[in-house]
Amino acid sequence: MAEPEDRDDGNDPQEGGTPSGGNPFAGTPMEQLFAGMTGGQMPDMNALMAQMQRMFAPHDGSVNFDVAKDVARHALAAAGPDPSPTASQTGAVNDAVRLAELWLDQATELPAGATTAVAWSRADWIEYTASTWKQLVEPIAEHVVSAMATAIPEEAKAMAGPLIGMLSQAGSAMFSQQIGQALAGLAGEVMTSTDVGLPLGPAGVAAILPEGVKKFGEGLEQSDADVMLYVTLRECAHHRLFQHAPWLRPQLIGAIEEFGRGTTIDISAIESQIQSLDPSRPEEIQQALAGGLFEPKRTPAQQQALDRLESLLAFIEGWVDEVVSQATKDRMPAAASLAEAMRRRRAAGGPAEQTFASLVGLELRPRRLRDATTLWAALRDRQGPSARDAVWAHPDLMPDGADLDDPLGFAQGEEADEAIMSAEFDAALSELLDEDPPKE
Repeated sequence: MAEPEDRDDGNDPQEGGTPSGGNPFAGTPMEQLFAGMTGGQMPDMNALMAQMQRMFAPHDGSVNFDVAKDVARHALAAAGPDPSPTASQTGAVNDAVRLAELWLDQATELPAGATTAVAWSRADWIEYTASTWKQLVEPIAEHVVSAMATAIPEEAKAMAGPLIGMLSQAGSAMFSQQIGQALAGLAGEVMTSTDVGLPLGPAGVAAILPEGVKKFGEGLEQSDADVMLYVTLRECAHHRLFQHAPWLRPQLIGAIEEFGRGTTIDISAIESQIQSLDPSRPEEIQQALAGGLFEPKRTPAQQQALDRLESLLAFIEGWVDEVVSQATKDRMPAAASLAEAMRRRRAAGGPAEQTFASLVGLELRPRRLRDATTLWAALRDRQGPSARDAVWAHPDLMPDGADLDDPLGFAQGEEADEAIMSAEFDAALSELLDEDPPKE
């Protein structure tokens, strides 16, 4: 009797088939998409369909942040343990915040901006900052997704018909997955709620990630208490500034929104690059994709918004550096070493920061931080701490990017004097208007 002939029915696990528990998307882009949502492991088919339904479920905006948070949590779990803060760590954070506020009271006239101190795990950071990230990312995602749809040639649109909507949904799902991956990476690097220079967490909540602080302190040869206190000083200083300057957060978000509105995709450039690719060489195509083949090109208006954002971030971080330096002067011998370590960390950036920058096209790292720190220190030397802080009273009083070219000139020029006088006048007028009217 003849033996039955072997047939390749695609179900051999060794050949990438699809038996029970197999991977039907092996070698396709969908493999990466679902693996990212499940911590590197492919789900079974039931879980797969559930993920599909969740990804394509109706949601507000261009980013499904429920999906993004799920992706972030799975990626975080795959990266290693994320222990909840212990009672001892929570107590250390509370003690550090109390001491930090005491020291800052003597370095700046801006009152404390944090009313609550908390210790967060990395998962907590994702949960409590997600709403702010949604606000920051949505303008960019909206215009990236719409730009992709607009970029399709008219004849292709006519042929695709209702599929255009599905393509937009797929683009939104992919973008949500990428956002989740980026948030998970950032969660593994940050130490506080303001670590990237933006007020990401709830207002008035000084949040410290003990595991992030511990990671930062490794190899610095400084005590755990000093590292915790220095990081906490920076967190509390950020909160003072954002509380004192309520215009600051809208200005930062406005610059990001303006950046997003200018997003366009140059189809002719893509076509010319595609024509030069050799389809028989997959590695060449992969290199083109990794090199930003479909990355939106930056317009002059976007560059202006980006310059404004980078300047604001530099002024924020420079002020924090200056104030913390004054708060720790003659009190904390380790402060100078920790400040230098912080500068190195900021200058080098991390993989997650680079991932996020490539994803939304924004650098969250101010490049002219030393110039900004010099500007605030020079203003304090010339007029005192109150003059340095008074400039934040109104956006019109602030230095701009050009002043970073000559920070000492700003501190010594008429602009600074006028800004200080204007701020003092506004404060006096506000105090007068807040007084109760005389009783008849």
